[in-house]
Amino acid sequence: MTRVAVMTVASASRFGHLQTQRGVLRDVAPADLDILRIEAWLDPEPPLRATHGPRSGADATVHVPPGASGMRVGAARNAVAEVALREGADVLVFLDVDCLPGPDLLSRYVAAAQRHPDALLAGPVTYLPSIQRPTRADELGAMTRPHPARPSPSDGTTEQADPDAYDLFWSLSFAVTPATWQRLGGFSDDYEGYGAEDTDLAWRAREHGIPLRWVGGAHAYHQWHPTSSPPWAHLDDILRNGRIFAARWGTWPMRGWLDAFARAGAIVAHDGGWVRAGVSSAA
Repeated sequence: MTRVAVMTVASASRFGHLQTQRGVLRDVAPADLDILRIEAWLDPEPPLRATHGPRSGADATVHVPPGASGMRVGAARNAVAEVALREGADVLVFLDVDCLPGPDLLSRYVAAAQRHPDALLAGPVTYLPSIQRPTRADELGAMTRPHPARPSPSDGTTEQADPDAYDLFWSLSFAVTPATWQRLGGFSDDYEGYGAEDTDLAWRAREHGIPLRWVGGAHAYHQWHPTSSPPWAHLDDILRNGRIFAARWGTWPMRGWLDAFARAGAIVAHDGGWVRAGVSSAA
């Protein structure tokens, strides 16, 4: 039987989303797969009521406290993957805490991993509006509206991404085999707070010749929560992480958001990069 690790990075502020995800995951877990549920908690102290006991739904939990500059999402994903490898998982499925797995997400990722064990696998994502608050798997089908920015192949098929499409990799839902994960080396733990760690992973995949494949039918559903565009609450994170990314890759990520911040007068170009308006240096 194929052992599938389903891994989520959580925090107390998203506990409601996590509870819904746990319930839907129980609904959609195929009987022919051995599901290992692993959760990482990002809060300074893990909330025990959320991580332990029969209602937690987790087979294993890890605690990754914040760093000096914010939550360490990449490091937390590395930590849950380490547990999955130690427990003998055949396929690693990463699913953000605010995402619900569609009825065929796990089976489609497993089938794709068996056909393309050397690939980085990403399924379609539907962003649910505020009026749609599903709590059961059987509600999801009618809500399926894959984000138009990325390909959504026919159910049961995959499509290889072009080399210039790796920026469209979003880490909220993806899968890899253990061998491909080890080849990638996991997420860089240099990034703290919001942004850039998933693009960094995708660019490393491209650099290593690891194909990115879009997986038809592996639908995930992003649960609604308040956001802003651009994400003003994360402006300093985006500048800091963008600086790290640019030092590594020679260009800044998240250009759409940076352009929006610049149009609003919040940031200005400086020394080949960006700083807050009124700040004369990146120091």
